[in-house]
Amino acid sequence: MTKREYSVEYGKRNGREFARVSGISCFSVKKTFDCGQAFRFDPDDPEGTGFSGIAFGRRVSFLQEDEKTVLISGTGEDDFERIWRRYLVLDEDYEEANRRIVDAMASEHDREVMKEAVRCGSGIRILRQDPFETLISFIISQNNNIPRIKKIISALCAEYGTDGSFPGPEALVKAGIDGLFALRTGFRASYIYDAAKKVLDGEISLKEIEECGDYDECTRTLCSIKGVGPKVSSCVLLYGFGKTEAFPIDVWMKRSLERHFPEGFDPGRLGRFAGIAQQYLFYYERWLGGGDRK
Repeated sequence: MTKREYSVEYGKRNGREFARVSGISCFSVKKTFDCGQAFRFDPDDPEGTGFSGIAFGRRVSFLQEDEKTVLISGTGEDDFERIWRRYLVLDEDYEEANRRIVDAMASEHDREVMKEAVRCGSGIRILRQDPFETLISFIISQNNNIPRIKKIISALCAEYGTDGSFPGPEALVKAGIDGLFALRTGFRASYIYDAAKKVLDGEISLKEIEECGDYDECTRTLCSIKGVGPKVSSCVLLYGFGKTEAFPIDVWMKRSLERHFPEGFDPGRLGRFAGIAQQYLFYYERWLGGGDRK
């Protein structure tokens, strides 16, 4: 699913480096950063054409200049090639993914539902985020809402990160359960600590998870962390490791699938496009009225 037809122009404005990426298809800054997969970015304007935040310890802004052009402020050529090209999955052919998702549906009814979901959600890209940050962030997301998740993560970075960066496992272990609890993490404090401790001690190898081709094995590894179940592990594998065969299902998503696909829904039919389809269905249902919003 690799495709690279875009071009990149580098420059500097008001003392800040930028990269202007032109010729990108199926990429919406608003949809990508407003679909619940990343928690350290906020809109720069009411329309959501631009988002600013921190990833990989860098402060960066993404501005949608037109349908196929995105201005990335806060990066030069080196950081673009090392970080942002991969972070934004610019080399993935999402036009082909959209076709494959619709074609994979089992019936004409299902294809029509998915066509509408793809139409509404197209532009979302599954970001390749830092694996450890993603792990901790989705542990925090349990039984939580997005504003509160963002507030906790912000406090975590302010207290234990460096210059706004996300704290590493050593810093979180040093903080201890009490220090983490003091940031209003609640019952999640012991989960965060256990995850950081296992990563720090080498009991959980994030590199091995990334290189592992056995999805079930990756799931078992992540679920050995206290408080991590199938839903959190699937989110971590999707957003932190780029394993797009993941299809996170919570109670809300299960109800949505039952409503839109009364004959049943098998994510396995979608293969490595399952996670992309899940984001389209989620966006369609939650933000753009693909049913009731309860």
